[in-house]
Amino acid sequence: MNTPSNPAPALFVSHGSPMFALEPGLLGPQLAKIGQALAGLSAILVVSPHWQTGGVEVGTNPAPPTLHDFGGFPAALFDLQYPAPGHPGLGQEAASLLSTAGFQVSLHATRGLDHGAWVPLRHLAPDADIPVFQVSLPHDATTAGALRMGEALAPLRKRGVLVVGSGSLTHNLHEFRRDVRDPEYAQAFADWVADAVLARDVEALLDYRQRAPHAGRAHPTEEHYLPLLVAVGAASDTDPRTRVVGGMTDRVLSMDSFGFGLPEPPTG
Repeated sequence: MNTPSNPAPALFVSHGSPMFALEPGLLGPQLAKIGQALAGLSAILVVSPHWQTGGVEVGTNPAPPTLHDFGGFPAALFDLQYPAPGHPGLGQEAASLLSTAGFQVSLHATRGLDHGAWVPLRHLAPDADIPVFQVSLPHDATTAGALRMGEALAPLRKRGVLVVGSGSLTHNLHEFRRDVRDPEYAQAFADWVADAVLARDVEALLDYRQRAPHAGRAHPTEEHYLPLLVAVGAASDTDPRTRVVGGMTDRVLSMDSFGFGLPEPPTG
């Protein structure tokens, strides 16, 4: 196995809507630059809100299909494929680490890659030549639980595994593509999260629903925020933090993302 001399980074990536696969906007080129700066990855592990289960499941399909788990979008999206191989061996290692940390874990040998995984990876790793496997998000996950998941998975970074929490920094689908009178609330929330991440204020990130401005509006439900805590948990105390400014899509979906231990800061 080609393992890098330094640990692989951890990332939180905002995947927004499935249209991000066709419309890279501000974030797509930056993810491409991050991907080009990474070398020797053994695999990419993705935790996405689009695979929620009772307990934790780990994908061990050696050839995971591309799942088009959405509707109401252009036909061109359904033609896209992301034929990356899986990595059953590292998937089993992830399952062992999570089990040791106290999670109820099972393996899923037929699961494909949902759009929370393959949509951002089309920009980050467009050649689909790096093995990819997913770890599910428990239905009853809390911010503290998501952080513990990341902490449990952190040792895989030394094995050359890029740990990716894929969500959306804001995710109010009721306001998606609607004429929102005060969309600036989403930027206020995104800025608050960025300040907390860069300040390494994990307690604030855990308690965001009480501390962050417009938290309940930015995230009526928590599943798209929780992958951020997975990435934070997988980070070390010494990892440099990088805000990857992604702008807003559809006025209220922040595409801001964060890198933990990136080899070099991305440029615009």
